[in-house]
Amino acid sequence: MTFARPFAGWWVVAGAFLCMMTGYAVAYSFAAFFGALETEFGARRGETSLVFSIAAFLYFQLGFPAGLIADRTGPRPLVVGGLLLVALGLAVASQAKALWQIYLGYGLGVGVGVGLSYVPSIAAVQRWFIRRRGTASGLAVAGIGVGTLVGAPLAHELIAAFGWRQTYLALAVLTVIGAIASGILVRSAPEYYGLAPDGDTPATGGAPAIPAGFTLGQAMQSRPFWTIYIGALLMSFGLFVPFVHLAPYASDLGLGEGFGVLLIVLLGIGSTAGRFVFASLTSWLGRRLSFALMYVGAGVMLVIWSVSTSAPALIVFALVFGAFYGGFVAIAPSLAADYFGGRALGSIIGALYSGVAFGALLGAPAAGYAYDFFGSYTGAILAGASLCLVSFALTLAMPEPARWLATRRA
Repeated sequence: MTFARPFAGWWVVAGAFLCMMTGYAVAYSFAAFFGALETEFGARRGETSLVFSIAAFLYFQLGFPAGLIADRTGPRPLVVGGLLLVALGLAVASQAKALWQIYLGYGLGVGVGVGLSYVPSIAAVQRWFIRRRGTASGLAVAGIGVGTLVGAPLAHELIAAFGWRQTYLALAVLTVIGAIASGILVRSAPEYYGLAPDGDTPATGGAPAIPAGFTLGQAMQSRPFWTIYIGALLMSFGLFVPFVHLAPYASDLGLGEGFGVLLIVLLGIGSTAGRFVFASLTSWLGRRLSFALMYVGAGVMLVIWSVSTSAPALIVFALVFGAFYGGFVAIAPSLAADYFGGRALGSIIGALYSGVAFGALLGAPAAGYAYDFFGSYTGAILAGASLCLVSFALTLAMPEPARWLATRRA
């Protein structure tokens, strides 16, 4: 009996999963370090949350140049090099004597490293699939959810046992292992290997050397590009606030630091589930409408967070908000591929995510400084919810990909 070899695209999915799990386990472990850094350096919440925001700003902003480079060189050099930079940044942060050195090590190292590796890995997956693009993309970006799930509790336990400096070093070693494993699996588009997306038989006469689709310049002249860009930008002001402030919020209610870390784990569980649950909705509702629902769902959950004062309410918030976040991350690259094709998808996705960088940079510190000034997160949380609803309205007004492409052809 002979067995068919698995389609190589699924190995690319596995590599992208490992890449994102490694990078975001480090990025979203920050909540476990929040209290230790506050205590070590006598910092206020606005100053401490800026550590995460610098990293988030950079990894969304650098997706654009990373995508441009990956479109020319393939994803592998960016994936391996980016994760090695994450490891280097952690090693630098472990030796910090002042908070600005954490900005330099964690902020720059993790930010630049994840920025170089994320977009090339997720764009590679889009090129290997068309019919099963939603499933493949959901599996790949589930690495972010799994990373969120394991990063914070692992860091919490290591900090309790060895201290935050040694924990940074331990995470650096694990990141190097992740860089090697994901680099082996991620590869360029199937056309370069004489294959076709979804494992189909290549067209007679050979597959095209360049996948079909829009150039970056053509995409940037279109309405869908700017609708997705502005919608993601507005949502991002509130999107990352829970990942930084949910743990101290729980501590303020007297629920304990350990419970705060548990909430970050629940964000990861919800995020992982949401990538599959909401990605499956796209076959029923279409990707555009499903994407719009992620905005309104996240906005409603932020409103619920603003009035939550009990452990059960915060558990529900973390799970459901995480699910909408996961759905947003899973659907966005596939929606971009539906509109713009695979020709310059890395640079297009990177350009779209560059808008998220500004919300990631400003949202969490603004919430921290609001707390420092007013003694409450409520105003900042509700502002983030309002922006999510604006993004929902913008996306509803955007044409469906098939209809928009048919109109352009006509």
